[in-house]
Amino acid sequence: MRTYGQACPIAHSLDMIGERWALLVVRELRLGPRRYVDLQAALPGIGPSVLAQRLRELVRVGVLRRRTLPPPSASKVYELTEWGAELEPVFAALRTWGMRSPVVPRRGDVGADTVLLGLRAYFRAGSGLAWSATYRIRLEHDVYHVRVVGGELTEVRRGEHPTDPDAVLDTDHRTLGAVLTHERSLASALDSGALTVTGDLAAVRRLVDAAGTP
Repeated sequence: MRTYGQACPIAHSLDMIGERWALLVVRELRLGPRRYVDLQAALPGIGPSVLAQRLRELVRVGVLRRRTLPPPSASKVYELTEWGAELEPVFAALRTWGMRSPVVPRRGDVGADTVLLGLRAYFRAGSGLAWSATYRIRLEHDVYHVRVVGGELTEVRRGEHPTDPDAVLDTDHRTLGAVLTHERSLASALDSGALTVTGDLAAVRRLVDAAGTP
């Protein structure tokens, strides 16, 4: 790992997370652990050797840890440490700053995690009635658990949840992203079959209504 060699906390932070792709690897773990192959699929622009190197470096400095899931999965996954999770305000600041860029066009696709992170970032807490609901959202190969309590978004994470949700949404991340940012109506996505809902449709409407736009 290269170093700036300066006794400055900012330089030291960049020593650990400033290499190309490092912060994006961290971004992909903000909603839960992932396997190496999942990270490779979520970051198609990164080469296998670079991804392996970034993971080793981030584990070595304590931003990530590697562990084995319990049986029957027994898969090896990477996840944020408690200290690594403290980077969340950094991502919030970068998101706000990047959205205001006057020169860089925001082009290209976003992943499923980014769609759910956008819901978490722009959710309009306390809008309308103090409603509560849980959701299972299936997007291609990933499943997410979302919980709203008293009109507040309290949980967004990747992975199955043992309790039965009030509503299950099956779609792709592009359709969900368009619905949550109000670029496409929920009714249109349902009518076309691009999105299906099992369970409480009214709860899904409330979730979409509370989803803010950047």
